Amino acid sequence: MSRPPLPPFTAETASKKARLAEDAWNSRDPARVAQAYTQDSRWRNRAEFFQGRAAIEAFLTRKWQRELDYRLIKEVWAFTDNRISVRFVYECRDDSGNWTRAHGNEQWEFDEQGLMRRREASINDVRIQEGERLFHWPLGPRPEGHPGLSELGL
Repeated sequence: MSRPPLPPFTAETASKKARLAEDAWNSRDPARVAQAYTQDSRWRNRAEFFQGRAAIEAFLTRKWQRELDYRLIKEVWAFTDNRISVRFVYECRDDSGNWTRAHGNEQWEFDEQGLMRRREASINDVRIQEGERLFHWPLGPRPEGHPGLSELGL
């Protein structure tokens, strides 16, 4: 199975890869997101370490059960041959109505077929008030033309 764009990456293809990942994560569909990773993909997410698509899907299922109204923006920070580094911000609320803005960095490594074989994520959460939210589009992909992280001053 091939997942274009494929490495080696250019500025254009790295940006496209990041936007495709953003759109998939904004779907909040664990099975869809997991298909972008190799069968044995290795992850570090905050302090959790796990491996494989089944573990990725289980992690994402748990994540989106507690992170409601999730909206995410990713932006390429750097890239080279088969690696992309992105920074991201997402906003979500818990079931008590408390809002969080999470700021993070991810390092991605891809195989020749464009599947991600390694993901390293560092994330910091900031509690925000509902009136401080910046991501207001309807659930799903960020609309074309909506400001990115740099334009929003994040």
